[in-house]
Amino acid sequence: MIKKEILLKLNSMMKNTLMETLDIKYTDIGDDYLVATMPVNEKVYQPMGLLHGGASVALAESVGSTASHFFIDSEKFEVRGIEITANHLKSKREGIVTATARIIHKGKTTHLWEIRIVDEKGKLISLCKLTNIILSKT
Repeated sequence: MIKKEILLKLNSMMKNTLMETLDIKYTDIGDDYLVATMPVNEKVYQPMGLLHGGASVALAESVGSTASHFFIDSEKFEVRGIEITANHLKSKREGIVTATARIIHKGKTTHLWEIRIVDEKGKLISLCKLTNIILSKT
C-alpha cells in the first residue's frame, strides 16, 4: 500500500472512538515513525482553558499504539499499551498539536516509542514514552 492509502485507511477506522471525539488525524507515515494531529479547542481543554494533559497522553498513545501495528502480523498478534509516561513542558490554548511517534526499541514482545508533541512552530509541548506489549491472538 502506498502512504496515502495507508493514511486514508487509518483515518477511516476512527468512527466511534476516542480518536474521533478528539479529532485526531493521521497525517504522515514512514519506515520508523507515524504522525498525527489534534486540534486544541474546547473538546480537549482542562478547566483553565488549556490543553488537558490527558488529551495529550491520549494523542500519544493513539499514535504510538497504531504505529506498532506496522511491525507485527495483525492476523496472529495484537498490540496493547502497558505503560506511558508524559512530561508536559509547555501549555497550549488554541491551534494544532502534532505528535510524532518514533520507534526506540522493536523487540518480539515489546515496542518502545518516543512521542514528541509539538505546536505549529515546532516547540515541544509534551514528551512521552510508550511501551506496547505484543500478544498472540491464539
